[in-house]
Amino acid sequence: MIHIRPATPADARAITELLQEIVDAGGTTAITGQVKREDIAAQIRATPRAAWHVAEDETGELLGFQWIDPMIEEPETCAEIATFARKGRTGLGIGSALFKATQEAARRLDYTWIRANIRADNAGGLAYYQSRGFEDYGRIEGYVMGDGTVVDKVLKRFDL
Repeated sequence: MIHIRPATPADARAITELLQEIVDAGGTTAITGQVKREDIAAQIRATPRAAWHVAEDETGELLGFQWIDPMIEEPETCAEIATFARKGRTGLGIGSALFKATQEAARRLDYTWIRANIRADNAGGLAYYQSRGFEDYGRIEGYVMGDGTVVDKVLKRFDL
């Protein structure tokens, strides 16, 4: 059973550990380097018009998390989304449950659309957002990540 709830700064340690595992594995996120608990806690606490949700199993183990926050270029109308599921636990409905909660939050926060910014080589991420109803609308070619790796990114949008 998957339980979805809003994240709080108290979740920052578990979120940081899960995210660091994904960053260290490489290949799916543009985040590089060391993820800091303090940064995650501050982001949860202080970002206006953001919504963070966690997915847990019946024992309280963190299975995944998702957040939206205002897109820099269009902060009044568009939320940027990020989704992470624990390695080996994908395909269990975690992302579907998270997106349902995130979609409701985005509407409450008066966004009109959500943008996903996905590495072009992240087949799982591309399939996930496509399955939620996101549609391609652009591409960023030659994006340079923090560690110097160059990737293309696919931009997808979901109209609320």
